[in-house]
Amino acid sequence: QVQLVESGGGLVQAGGSLRLSCAASGSIFSINRMDWYRQAPGKQRELVAASSSGGNTNYADSVKGRFTISRDNAKNTAYLHMNSLKPEDTAVYYCHAIVAVTTGYQYSYWGQGTQVTVSS
Repeated sequence: QVQLVESGGGLVQAGGSLRLSCAASGSIFSINRMDWYRQAPGKQRELVAASSSGGNTNYADSVKGRFTISRDNAKNTAYLHMNSLKPEDTAVYYCHAIVAVTTGYQYSYWGQGTQVTVSS
């Protein structure tokens, strides 16, 4: 059993910053991938930022230069640093992880989501 617990969402003015956290706990052999997605009302969930266990990262074009994903592997935690926030960044942000619970067995897990609201 693996749980992803997200925190750090809230209300912020346009141009401001927030840091989201995603802490994984439970039966974890290794975390092979940790990502951040977001979903606005009436829209499909989209990938915002992705990270591999080796430190490679990828970003959606809409957030490049403004958002940074990082991982603390010792704490099984991922972060999303969001700067220069825009109203169009308003969405529920979800943590996603691909976790190996034992050798040769890995599964996809999702956090409950945290609301980010950016006012103009």
